[in-house]
Amino acid sequence: MFEKTSFFLLARRILKLKTNVEQLENSKVCLTIEVEKDAVDKALKKAYTDMKGKFNVPGFRKGKVPRHMIENMYGSQVFYDDAANNIINETLDNAIKNNSVEIVARLKYGDIQVVEMTPEKCIYKATITTKPKVALGEYKNLEIEAEKLDVSDEEIEAYIKQEAAKNAREIRVEGRAIMPEDIATIDFEGFIDGEAFENGSAKDHRLVIGSNSFIPGFEEQLIGKNIGEEVDVNISFPADYHVDELKGKPALFKVKINDVHFTELPEINDEFVADVSEFDNLEEYKADVRKILSEQKINARKNEVIAKVLEQVIANATFELPVEMVNEEIERLVEQFSQNMKRQGVDLEKYLEYTGIDHEMFRENFKQQATTQLSNTLVLEEIAKTEDFEISDEDLEKELENRANQYHIPLDQFKKRINENYMDALKADLKIQKAIDLLVESSTIVDIAEEIAEEI
Repeated sequence: MFEKTSFFLLARRILKLKTNVEQLENSKVCLTIEVEKDAVDKALKKAYTDMKGKFNVPGFRKGKVPRHMIENMYGSQVFYDDAANNIINETLDNAIKNNSVEIVARLKYGDIQVVEMTPEKCIYKATITTKPKVALGEYKNLEIEAEKLDVSDEEIEAYIKQEAAKNAREIRVEGRAIMPEDIATIDFEGFIDGEAFENGSAKDHRLVIGSNSFIPGFEEQLIGKNIGEEVDVNISFPADYHVDELKGKPALFKVKINDVHFTELPEINDEFVADVSEFDNLEEYKADVRKILSEQKINARKNEVIAKVLEQVIANATFELPVEMVNEEIERLVEQFSQNMKRQGVDLEKYLEYTGIDHEMFRENFKQQATTQLSNTLVLEEIAKTEDFEISDEDLEKELENRANQYHIPLDQFKKRINENYMDALKADLKIQKAIDLLVESSTIVDIAEEIAEEI
């Protein structure tokens, strides 16, 4: 009797499939797959080997019952389901690949149905969601509105103030009461109807007065108080508070003010510039800041142009995203978000509980992002196909070098770690980038600010 692996390998070598492809609505196809007698016989033998230990037949030890005895006692079809599952698992992927079906959503219960299962043959149907066909409209020479790139003196001042804030120092308040923007270090405990409530207390909590980071009305009641004071703070939880049990309820917080600090910003002068940069005076530093902000705006504008030109290309194209394809992308984005939260030490369930969002609403929040990303990819792939972009060896080598550098791996070692599938995906990515470059380079950018000025 064949071992599991040898059976699968042999089955892949000898199976001859009869496949019929039927186009359905909504980007679906139905594959009808017929598997020959020899493969069915081997699948039934495999099912018997796997299952024979589960049957009790008088006069035989478990696992030693002949196949025909089991079939006589439990019915001739007793191994059909298991054999059919083996056949489907070993033939469906090949049938999809051999018929160039681009599957875009995992098959679920009900998508596969066994039509006929006998010792002579196995016929089953698989309904598959495929990549939708895209009919491109106009995608070259589009007109895109984008914002002006000039950097104002106000923007430069704001940037420098942010840098100064990074170098601010905290000084303990002496001889005065709490003022807005002070940092109060407090102990507090919250009560509703005289009873302390869960997660309503903390020790040495740092609170920036006026930051509105606490319950509305709480911070204002600390203004004018002094270090060492104990204060009763009366508030009402907002009606839309994230904890259902506290929504709209009045509460009393007993607060002790342990300490108070204020931040002192450094004076913005040549000395400050020398401390935070490679420059010796403020004018040189401002010129460098202007350059930094200008580069940021150029990069932001590039992304803005790409997004706007793709929006037009999608509007000009004709296609329909299958619901299953969108749901699959939503699941991918949800999993990606969950993994990012885990890396930050935050459990997704706790996050949802804290934000007051249920699973359905959480998934719905990703729907627009999923739809946009899928639409972008579909039209870019179609443009790449239409333009018949070629990826040269030089293009591949340059991109491989870029990716090796990203992972801090020598290029020769990086090449040893990748396979043919990776290279195919890399070529596809480069074709997508060529499509993006074509769209941007062929578009005309209209400055919104100039248009407004002309209208005035």
